[in-house]
Order: sequence, then C-alpha cells, then structure tokens
Amino acid sequence: MGERGQRRRVSCWWVTGIFLLCCGERILAQLRYSVSEEVQVGSPVGNVAKDLGLDISTLTDRRFRIVSGPNHALFQLNQNNGVLYIGHIVDREELCDGIKVCLINLKVVVESPLEIHYVGVEILDVNDHSPIFPESEQQLQIAEHTPPGTRFKIHAARDPDVGLQSVRLYKLSPNNFFDTEIRDSEEDKIPFLVLKKPLDREQKSEHHLVLTALDGGSPSKSGSLNLTITVLDANDNRPVFSKEIYTVTLDENAPIGTLVIQLNATDLDEGSNSEIEYTFGKTQKRKVYDTFELDSVTGEIRMKGNVDFEDTEIYRLDIQASDKSDLPWTAESRVVIKIKDVNDNQPDIEVTSLSNIVAEDSKPGTVISLISVTDKDSGLNGKVICKILGNVPFDLTPSIEENMYSLVTKGRLDREIVSHYDITITATDCGDPPLSTVKSFLVQVADVNDNRPLFSQNPFELYLVENNVPGGSIYSVSAADIDLNENAAIAYHIARGNGLHRDITSFLNVNSENGHISALKSFDFENLKTFQFQVVATDSGTPSLSSNVTVNVFILDQNDNAPVILYPVSSNGSAEGVEEIPRNVNAGHLVTKVRAYDADIGYNGWLLFSLQEVTDHSLFGLDRYTGQIRTLRSFTETDEAQHKLVILVKDNGNVSLSATATVIVKVVEPKEAFAASDVKSATMDEEDNNVTFYLMITLGSVSTLFLISIIVLIAMQCSKSTDYTSKYLQEPNYDGTLCHSIQYRSGEKRYMLVGPRMSVGSTIVPGSHANTLMLPDRRTMTGETGSMSNRFTESF
Repeated sequence: MGERGQRRRVSCWWVTGIFLLCCGERILAQLRYSVSEEVQVGSPVGNVAKDLGLDISTLTDRRFRIVSGPNHALFQLNQNNGVLYIGHIVDREELCDGIKVCLINLKVVVESPLEIHYVGVEILDVNDHSPIFPESEQQLQIAEHTPPGTRFKIHAARDPDVGLQSVRLYKLSPNNFFDTEIRDSEEDKIPFLVLKKPLDREQKSEHHLVLTALDGGSPSKSGSLNLTITVLDANDNRPVFSKEIYTVTLDENAPIGTLVIQLNATDLDEGSNSEIEYTFGKTQKRKVYDTFELDSVTGEIRMKGNVDFEDTEIYRLDIQASDKSDLPWTAESRVVIKIKDVNDNQPDIEVTSLSNIVAEDSKPGTVISLISVTDKDSGLNGKVICKILGNVPFDLTPSIEENMYSLVTKGRLDREIVSHYDITITATDCGDPPLSTVKSFLVQVADVNDNRPLFSQNPFELYLVENNVPGGSIYSVSAADIDLNENAAIAYHIARGNGLHRDITSFLNVNSENGHISALKSFDFENLKTFQFQVVATDSGTPSLSSNVTVNVFILDQNDNAPVILYPVSSNGSAEGVEEIPRNVNAGHLVTKVRAYDADIGYNGWLLFSLQEVTDHSLFGLDRYTGQIRTLRSFTETDEAQHKLVILVKDNGNVSLSATATVIVKVVEPKEAFAASDVKSATMDEEDNNVTFYLMITLGSVSTLFLISIIVLIAMQCSKSTDYTSKYLQEPNYDGTLCHSIQYRSGEKRYMLVGPRMSVGSTIVPGSHANTLMLPDRRTMTGETGSMSNRFTESF
C-alpha cells in the first residue's frame, strides 16, 4: 500500500475469533479492514487468506470467493495470493450519507471443507466535498430603527463529509453594520447575522454581503452565500401635492363616472408610510359630495351626479392627502372645476325583457329583450346609434320601427363556462359633440343536464386493516357534477357483478347520498388479500347521466395469530417433550431445539424465545432467536437428575401473542444414555418423518392459496399491463425468522429478513449492516397494486 503512495490506511483486526458450526465442517471467522474512499481500482485492501491462516496454494481449488450480497461488486478477491482489492471506485457519501461509520460487510467462502468468513471494510472519509448552502442567495428585511445587537438567523451550509472535514467556520465580507455569531448544535454550526450599528434607509436602502463557509480539511474548501439586506422605512416625510391649485374644465351633463381629474401626491417614505389616501375637506358643501366622487387610493375625481351650467358655473373642491402610518402626515390642495355649456340632452334607453333567463341549449336567433331608444333633441342630435359593448354571444337586430331593436342570441351558450352575462348597451347621438347613454342588465343562463358526474380520481386505492368492525364505514368516494340543482344531485350504488365478484360485493354497501362505503363482514388477511369493486354515481337529471369508479381494496395484516409450537409436541398434542442427556456432557452441549411458526407476516410473525421457568438457571441457556437449548456448564454430582424448562415463544406485534412449550431434561449416566440412544433415534426418526409430512402439507396448502390469489388478481387486473421485476436472493442458514413481506407501497417491493441484528421498528436502508434487501418494482400502472404474501416461519 505504501509503495503506491496513495493516501489510505489499512487495518485488520479479529472481532469474534473462530468457532465451529455444523459438526466441525464449517468454520466462521470475522475480519475488519479500513480503506479511504476514492482510491484507484485494483488497490489492495488486505490479505484475507493470510489473516485467516489459509494455505494460498489451495485457494483456487477450494473456490476462494466473495458471496453475492449488497455492495459486493465494490471489492474483488485474488485467488492467487488471497488479497482483497478495490473493484470499483468507492464514494463514501453515496454509500453512507450521514453515517459516521461506513462499514461494508462481505461474506467470504472457501470449500472442502466449507468455511464461511465475514469481512468488514470500513470506508474512511476524505475531504472531497465543499460546503454548500441550500440557496445561493438569501434576502433579509430589517427596519431602520432596529437596535444594535439584534440577531437574525441565516442559512447554514452543509458539507457531505464528516468529522473535521465538515463545516468548521463562517466568514462575513467586510462591512460597517453587520457581524456574525456561530451557535454550535449537535450536528452542525448555525450562523447568525448581528447588527452592529443603526441603519438609515435614506442613506442606504440595501446592503449586499457575502457569507463564506469553510470546512476543516487540508487544504480547506469553501462555499458562499450572497446576503441582501433591505432596510425598511420609518415615517419621517409628509405627502406633497404636485400643485397647490388644480384647474380643470368640464362639459355640462358629462356622463356619470367621467374622469374629471387625477390628483398626484408623493411621499419619500416607503411601504405604508408612503401610501397616500385622498379625502375631501371637512368643510366641503353637501352638493360637492352629491356631484363628485373621489377615489381614496388613485386620487381620481369622477362624476357622481349631473352638472348643469345654468345651475352652477364653477365648483371649488378642497382635497387632503394623508399617509397610512400610525401617526399620519397630511397635505392640502384645491381643485377648481369650470363647467362648459354644451348640448345637454342625452339619448334614453328603455329595455323591455321578455325573460331574463335563457336556456343554455337555445338556438341562435332566440329573442331575449326589446330595446327602445329615444332622444329629446331633433335632427342629427336626435339620431341615435345603438350597439352592445364587449364580446358577448348576443346581438341587436333593428326593427321596422325607427329606434327599436331586438336583443337576440348569436351563438351557442354554455352555462358551465359562463353562467350569466352583463349586457351593456350604448346609445350615441350624432350631435357635435355626440352624447351617449349606457344601459346594463343581467341575462341568466338556465342549466340543462349535459354533464355526467365525475370522480376526483380513478381508480381509488383503499388499504383496510383486517378484522374491521362489521357494519362500520371503511371508505368514502365522492363525485362532482358541474350542473345545477337536480341535474347535479348525485346518488351512489355499487355495481354488482357475477361469480366471485358478486360474492364479495354482496358484503359491501354504499350510502346513496354521501358515498360512504361500509363493510357488512369482517375481512381476514390470511384468507383474502385484495379485491376490487365499482361504485356508480348517477345524477337526477332527465335523462340521467352516470359514471363509475373502480376501488382497489388491499387488506392489511394484524397480529391476530398466536405462535404454534411444532416441537416438542407430545402424543396427546400438548407442547411437551422429554430429553435425556449424559451427565458427562460439557458446557455448550445442544440439548434440544424448540421449533415454532406464526401465520402472520413481518414483525407480527417474527418469533423470539425466552425461558419462562427453569429449575436451575446456571445449567441451561436458551438462544432467543433460534430456540436452541444448550448447557451452560458441566453437571456435578449435586445436580438434580431431572430439570423442567418452560419456554415462552412470542411474536413482535404491537400487542404480542405467545405460546409456551415444556421440556423435561433427564440427566442419565453415560451407559444409560448410549443404551437409550438407539431406541430414541428410532423414535426421533418417526417423529421427524411426521413433522416433515406435516410441513409438506402446510407448505403445499400455502402455495396453493398463493397461486389461487395470484390468478384472481391477474383476472381482476387483466385490462391493465403490469411489468413486475422480482428477484429472490437465497442465503444459507440465517438464524431468525424469515418473513417474505410484500408491502402495499407505491413504486417498491420489500423482502424483509428479520434477524437478531435488527431491532423491532428499526428502519433499514440498502447497504446498511442488516439482513434486509429492498428491490425496485417497476410498474406501468397508474395506481398501486398490492401483492399478497404468504409466510412460513420455522427456526432450524
């Protein structure tokens, strides 16, 4: 390693030593090495054969190799010299992001005789990442009256490296107003921006700073964050009008809403301190309020009533402008309005509606209203031109009589797009200047049943825990109809099919009014994993319209099955057995093994063994995962000849279930043990044959149920294409409970091996040091399809 000049270190240490398994034919040992990430392919990690004491010349014949497993392709074994070397470039952050100790576990096997060795390779971190902020820029807003010493939290940088090579220091670009403080947390360092001196928005409204994060590597790497501080304003300026006196000329009889003038006042402050509100002076005459209106936001003065030159020649309006701070400033101005004498007779529009409601399926040309236009003037001033404003599906058709019109439809209507129309008609005479009148009225579009109910999605996915309460609500579907009234009144019912589908749906009921679905029976996961049914939504229109939705139901497992003892079992069926052992056996002697299984899956089916009752705690020990009972020491003359052991077997459900087995251990003299061994071996052979027969029947039944369920599922989903990718990995002789658990989860399928290195409720990710493998499940279906699983658990 040193001759290649690469920066890495390799260490090897024994963890557990060597111990015998399977009658001395299989040897288990464990080594541990360490190597830096990013080293070149082919770099040696350690000499496994030498450290295990194996003969290098026999490695090829004994098929010295690495057994397939997670991340095994990262390393290779040389059968010529026994060296473990790098097979692919290793990125520690990709394998073990956020984990302090990154350990890759390998299984090395040699044959003749068969030996299994466990090798752990710790991947050491190098400084190959720079600190990164979540954003490249952060904006802060600080009021100009904020006192010095105030702290503001800013973004913290993250470095994927660990230890001293993570973020260590923050630096702020030089400035006169701000500094930084660092607060250490359990995982990282959090920076704060501290105000050193008061801010003045009128002098500088924005401050631009750069915060740099440095890691502790050598050389150090860095990342930066651009800070923009906006200084908020305080109210220290009063509004100012652009003029002290405004003068404007207005034609008499100007239409209501005519813009007379738009005032303009400004304030140098910002925010609400610069927002101007306009009002009339408090001493204004009542006639001014009746004739003019002032927009308090825009400062626009518009006509509110009619003006007549013969009545009033000039109006004087006092205007105030105030800002919107808590203590507002106010400015005053005057508007002088001079009235100009013009032709003061406007056209008059009269609308006679046949009906203000029109059906959305009305044909073009349907008459809605009659329009009559009159003008008191004569000649060109009395000649009126009438038209409709805006882009609406209506038109004015002239009548035989002068100045008479019919309002008719000119296009198709759709109430769901536009439910009503504001019709605006203008009448303009031909005088100089011309005068006009505007008339507006409302036309409602009546609904017809032209839309079917629609569900929010199709299909729905329902995950239902088994043992539900019969008659209780299990799900709710809802459809919407964009029509109105009875056309949108929806009733629900379940589509009843034939055969198995009808048998299942006969146990379901849906509330016709609200779509609440209830089950009339309790479902059992062990008998039924999944099924589907359809809900139909029908509106109350004439004729009625309907649509349906598919509901895929996936039954979820509960811990409702207690463990079953397979061995020991007495002739009367109770979980009792008698074992005879010689008195001269040594410590570690295998007395017997308790076997059990659980019909549930996952943690509900993971069994643990414990001694509930024992005559002498110093004599016997029980492996909590395998159920093996072994002697803890040699027997003495004072030890009793018979011992009773009560073994408790319980699962790992939230509310665990259990069973007990009783083992009577009789200690006999060696000669008696040899004499009884022949008889016992014959008996044991017969019992083993019976157990094997029962196991074959059980496995055959489970497999048959599984195949039937798969065929039913494929038949239910025959209209959809599904691409499943499944892989099954076999690993020899794991102690523990094997649970093939296919979980209903979008986009993934899990095969979980629950073993002694894994705690209940722990979360295991790919590459972690546990017996769990997560396999992707690529699907082309838009919804999730749950898979049914059967699991048989036995500890050997």
